[in-house]
Amino acid sequence: MGTGLKCGAVVSLCAVFVAYWYGQRVDQELDSRLEAVLSSLLKAERKVDLDRRPRVAVGFGGCLDIVSDGIALLKKVGIKPTKNPVHHNYITSEEELAESFAYFFPPGAASERFIANETLFRNLVKATQGLLRVRWSLGGNAPVMANRLAKEGCEVLMGSRLSPDLIAVLQEHVTVTSKPVDETDIHLILEYSSGSKWGQLVSRRANRFIVHSDASNPILESLEDFQTQLTQFSPSLLIIGGLQMMDNFPFRPGQREERLKLLQDLMLSLDDTTRIHFEMASFVDNTLLNNLFAYVITHVDSLGMNEQELPNLLSMLKGANVTVLSNPYPRVANILDQMREVYRILNSQEVTRTGRKFTRLHVHTLAFQAIIIARGSSWRNTMSATAKASLTANRHVCGSPNIDPSKAKLIMDDSFSVSRVRGSKKIPLKENRPVSCWEEFDYEICVAPVLVCTEVYQTVGGGDNISAASLVLQI
Repeated sequence: MGTGLKCGAVVSLCAVFVAYWYGQRVDQELDSRLEAVLSSLLKAERKVDLDRRPRVAVGFGGCLDIVSDGIALLKKVGIKPTKNPVHHNYITSEEELAESFAYFFPPGAASERFIANETLFRNLVKATQGLLRVRWSLGGNAPVMANRLAKEGCEVLMGSRLSPDLIAVLQEHVTVTSKPVDETDIHLILEYSSGSKWGQLVSRRANRFIVHSDASNPILESLEDFQTQLTQFSPSLLIIGGLQMMDNFPFRPGQREERLKLLQDLMLSLDDTTRIHFEMASFVDNTLLNNLFAYVITHVDSLGMNEQELPNLLSMLKGANVTVLSNPYPRVANILDQMREVYRILNSQEVTRTGRKFTRLHVHTLAFQAIIIARGSSWRNTMSATAKASLTANRHVCGSPNIDPSKAKLIMDDSFSVSRVRGSKKIPLKENRPVSCWEEFDYEICVAPVLVCTEVYQTVGGGDNISAASLVLQI
């Protein structure tokens, strides 16, 4: 071998060694940073100890979730990838299911749709038998939030109708207001991971597409039983969720407004010692959103939602059509500006409210948690609540109460602008103080990074768990 060849080989080996050494060093620095952020978030969470067992009432909806690999299920029933992604308000055929899934799958946007074709839905449920990675779990907004609230130390009254076997898996300290039913409705959760492929389509993030053929939860069957026991229970907080089940459901004329009016009456019957939180979801029916604004949103103290639902609500408040899809990886500044606008509109003279001021807004995204609280309101411990929301996101998605930094990553920017307005200040992400809080006008804002789970166990129920856990520290 000539001298030149020998030198070239040595240089190549040195380059490989340097690249390996540099990669190892970067990995170690990242691991160290994640551990520091996790330690600081845990400290922030632990700053608040519950000295009592708060009483929380939560409704509505309850079901059996069948969670499956969405791609494997579609393949098993013979639904092939389509090059024609279309948004359908509800689904009547295999073709519409394929088009709807193709619409939400690439951006990784959570969605929930009613299947009007009962035969199609039964076939999908039957096809889950024999699939790998299929599991059954308690589902529905109320039961999921109730279990999280009880785990975190609350006494819970839950408005839901469940079968005895599902009632048996509820946490201690959860009381169900309605009598057991023989059979609980099924919701089918088509989950997928970041980078999953369906034909030529690739998902940008892990998420789920939910389908159901539920005829009881959309009409809030448990509402009357819940109202009967609510006054005696005397909760510090009422949480309302599950109203997305009303979206594009075939109600008889006037039935939806009739049920929402009863829910409004329930809220108006409470005095201001009971705060009210509404957990939003995926809504595509403009009329329903307008109904929710009139009957629900103008009567609550607090709202919770994700990065898809925030611009959807803001569009409705500004008189525009719903925003079905939004950026799945929004910048902090964009979210904060949208939150400020929602907060301003809901507290403006252009909105007629009945005694309650809107004082809390929580937006949960994959990368970060953000909470706005009105100064002087009775909401407490905002910094700790934001940290807890971040930690709960990882715990739920990874399926473990213990957070493993080796199965997590930070995707929030190292520093973020507090607004898109030119010249706005930037806040660096500090490992020893990862929750950033500051005051503006008549409110306080807190933002915390999420240790994003890289080995996903579940995505369904994420928002419900996150919102419930953060609320526990604030009531």
